[in-house]
Amino acid sequence: MFATEFLDLPPLASAGGMVTLPGSKSISNRVLLLSALCAGTTTLHDLLDSDDTRVMLDALQLLGCSVSRSGDTIAIGGLAGKLPRLQASLFLGNAGTAMRPLTAALSVLGGDFELRGVARMHERPIGDLVDALRQLGCQIDYLDNPGYPPLRIGKPSLNLSQPITVRGDVSSQFLTALLMALPLVAAQDVVIDVVGELISRPYIAITLNLLARFGVQVKREGWQRFTIPAGSQLQSPGDLHIEADASSASYFIALGAIAPSNGVPLRIQGVGADSIQGDIRFVEAARLMGANVTSGPNWLEVAGPGPGRLLHPVDLDCNHIPDAAMTLAVMALYASGTSTLRNIASWRVKETDRIAAMTTELRKFGATVDEGPDFIRITPPQTAAHWRAASVATYDDHRMAMCLSLAAFNPAGHPVRILDPKCVAKTFPEYFEALFSVVQTPIANIPVICVDGPTASGKGTLAAALAQRLGYHFLDSGALYRITALAATRAGLRLDGADEAAIAQLVGQLDIRFAGGRIMLGDENVSELVRTEEMGMNASRVSALVAVRQALIELQHAARRLPGLVADGRDMGTVIFPQAPLKVYLTASAAKRAQRRHKQLISKGIATTIAGLRQDLEARDARDSNRSTAPLIAAKDARLLDNSELTVEESVDAVLGWWQGLQPFHSM
Repeated sequence: MFATEFLDLPPLASAGGMVTLPGSKSISNRVLLLSALCAGTTTLHDLLDSDDTRVMLDALQLLGCSVSRSGDTIAIGGLAGKLPRLQASLFLGNAGTAMRPLTAALSVLGGDFELRGVARMHERPIGDLVDALRQLGCQIDYLDNPGYPPLRIGKPSLNLSQPITVRGDVSSQFLTALLMALPLVAAQDVVIDVVGELISRPYIAITLNLLARFGVQVKREGWQRFTIPAGSQLQSPGDLHIEADASSASYFIALGAIAPSNGVPLRIQGVGADSIQGDIRFVEAARLMGANVTSGPNWLEVAGPGPGRLLHPVDLDCNHIPDAAMTLAVMALYASGTSTLRNIASWRVKETDRIAAMTTELRKFGATVDEGPDFIRITPPQTAAHWRAASVATYDDHRMAMCLSLAAFNPAGHPVRILDPKCVAKTFPEYFEALFSVVQTPIANIPVICVDGPTASGKGTLAAALAQRLGYHFLDSGALYRITALAATRAGLRLDGADEAAIAQLVGQLDIRFAGGRIMLGDENVSELVRTEEMGMNASRVSALVAVRQALIELQHAARRLPGLVADGRDMGTVIFPQAPLKVYLTASAAKRAQRRHKQLISKGIATTIAGLRQDLEARDARDSNRSTAPLIAAKDARLLDNSELTVEESVDAVLGWWQGLQPFHSM
């Protein structure tokens, strides 16, 4: 997951390949709660691992529910409707699929519970659910603003003799919460009447389907009356496999529709046309806009309307797909005219006011956008020249981040900046990794920052920190030469011209990986071995061999992958990536570099002297600067940074300031 302040997406050109989706959030949190409330143990397969499911699991464990993990499965020991702990304070983040159902379940079971969330959760209405539960005799108090969390729940005095009424036009989660909780107390028929139009009906269909799997058959009269039969009891189904998330599929369906093909179909694995999730109907909307979608039992394949053809504008009632409809708003940027999405009032009470947020952010790209109480109307930029580069806010809303990433396919070739990309952790933590696995762009579009400089200047530390701040890949070119020297030494080769060809051949056989701050040679962690002074000197010797340098160039070029690269070395800006938009030549006085290296070695228990180190550094500088191949020099367009008196953070901030100045975004 990208946990950076922002993530810059370069202009993207095509898409193709296979993406496997995570488990459905809607199903995952429903089955977690049902598994906890039922009798018996339920083993869940393919459960979504996200912020929302983690807060639900944490809450269930605080309530006394047993949870055991084995690989990709989770076994939930059901409580059979009896809580072993009757007092708890639960933090539920911004997970509506945890806050609403737990409120209902704990209210009918009774105890002393406090339910809180993040600030935005305390702005999301829950009053209609509380009113419905109070009709039953549940004891619920608001701890701050009436109608909103946080809540305190006490012991109920239940009366189930009369139908329970609940509004259906604000959130379907209110009805879902009642449907999952009331089988716990169904000594007689329990009737729920919906007041007003029930929105998001497909989500209620998911709830009814899952209740049936747990042994409760709810009787439905249209979408206005629901009856839980007397004697209903939640029973574990044993094993339960969770579908991939159909809402998450919408981003890749849209991707296939707007992105030219690279000759390989875009295949979405984990969900198909037979899904129980209502958001699978997004396929119908995408087809109306011109997408070509084929499907099987557990997969979808998507292609656009054809080369050079725009999507069709739509005027669509989106009540049945309120979450997935957000993706249509971004698809509308690629349509031939104005699109209108209607009956989406529920957007206003989600993780953010999604109508207002989407209006603001789409306008940044050059679109004309109008909003109303329950609709949004989008006219795309008139031509490619009317598109603008944008830094888009995400409002701590996962769907805003994922939807707006698709704007990176804009015909103007502008990059897109996603602020706070980690908000996708709510439902799809690896979304951007999944996106990068199936999209392509010309190599020249992938940004590179080069950090060159002499030994012990701190270029590796600076480059690694930059890569972390930007979410880019990191190339330690010096490590490649050190690993080559290590492998050559182990093979009994001389580190000079006599064995130059053999060392170059050896390079092609090396399995080198950088993973989690470790340097791996095959399955061996060689991080410490290659950081010795001896190996540094050996790396300097092999780097002077022309054939070896040529063999390593391909490895270095292959490191240039989406979303970008920070490369450190001695010739990154002059030889390996001469077209990089930002080249930094980092230096410090020999005295300062010797002091830093001395401190580093002493901390590792290696005895040395500053004078000796300075002598070695100056000798290495001379050798690297005077070699015939790729000598150590600053690129002509490099920016010089003397960090003799700078902290690492100050150096990072200086380079990030230069980088920001090169971007087309008007603001962060």
